Amino acid sequence: MGYRALGGAADRYCTGRTAFTADGPPRYVPCPGREPAVGSSQCARCADKDVFRFVHTVHRSGFVSRDLEKHVMAPHWLYLAAFANGTFKIGTAAQTRKWGRLAEQGAICAQYVAYADDGKAVRVAEDLVTERLGLRQAVRSATKAASLCVPLDLERLEAGTAARAEQVRQLLTDAAIGGCRPIAERWTPPAGREALSENDTRVAYPVDVATGSHGLQIRTCVGQAVIASVDDQAYVADLAALKGRRIELGAFTSDLPAVQSALF
Repeated sequence: MGYRALGGAADRYCTGRTAFTADGPPRYVPCPGREPAVGSSQCARCADKDVFRFVHTVHRSGFVSRDLEKHVMAPHWLYLAAFANGTFKIGTAAQTRKWGRLAEQGAICAQYVAYADDGKAVRVAEDLVTERLGLRQAVRSATKAASLCVPLDLERLEAGTAARAEQVRQLLTDAAIGGCRPIAERWTPPAGREALSENDTRVAYPVDVATGSHGLQIRTCVGQAVIASVDDQAYVADLAALKGRRIELGAFTSDLPAVQSALF
């Protein structure tokens, strides 16, 4: 993949929004004016129209708009995800996003720990797990990418995930949250994930992917990070930094300094 980042390093543009309707599936709506992003990744107009931000608080407010009702009241899954450095995250996925949500998160191992009748019950369970067991609900993309640079003991991580997941299930069994029942199901990662434990020569991509020109031979994607080669050296690049940036695709190359592999 060859590309060149356009504009200044601070130039980021709105990535649009997801629209929900009472009688159809969610759909992506691009920013009509391709406006500069303010704050996060949206312009003010798209942010105001993006009702998805209310999904995360419906279990506290008790209010569900008509547009969101179909999504919120659909079955949801509670999962425990593990990343390459052993960090755990508790999270939720709608029925239609059961597998894909974990893949895009960049999980190395994961287990489903509960099935909920709707998005309200699953978020009550999620908050309880965070409160009682201290499991976070978010892990920064840069942290996930950095963890891919160290040798990975996949068998040990799988065992640790299984043990932690059992603690979560026991908590949920004792809590007896209405509309939410503990389950034990292992997530099947994308093909090739096991190869991460075979290579200990990966290093962090040493320049900013959001500025300048780059030429990367992509080997595999792990969430928003990629493992890519430049001149036979394997790098981990966090492409989340490209969100909202404008790029030009082409036969571009990377100009990189010498680097040293992570040993510990």
